[in-house]
Amino acid sequence: MDTTANASTQTIDHSRPRPLRRPASDRMLAGVAAGIANYLGADVTIIRIVLAVLTFVGGAGVPIYLACWLLIPEEGSDQSIASGFVHSRQTRSL
Repeated sequence: MDTTANASTQTIDHSRPRPLRRPASDRMLAGVAAGIANYLGADVTIIRIVLAVLTFVGGAGVPIYLACWLLIPEEGSDQSIASGFVHSRQTRSL
């Protein structure tokens, strides 16, 4: 088996940034930690621990998690929850 040909076909395109999305799988609550971990290329457990520590030390973890849940779109969706809400309010006012 030729490993050089196999390695060249598995190159990653770094010219386009990875989209930040909440995945449909590998989630505990809303998929925020899994989405951030996928985006950063980090372990999801580390992101979950950081959010838990932020929650218990100063309480910043909960608002950060809620903001990410509202602002990060779910996998397969073009809009986040917040942008969908804003869009629906704009179409009602027209």
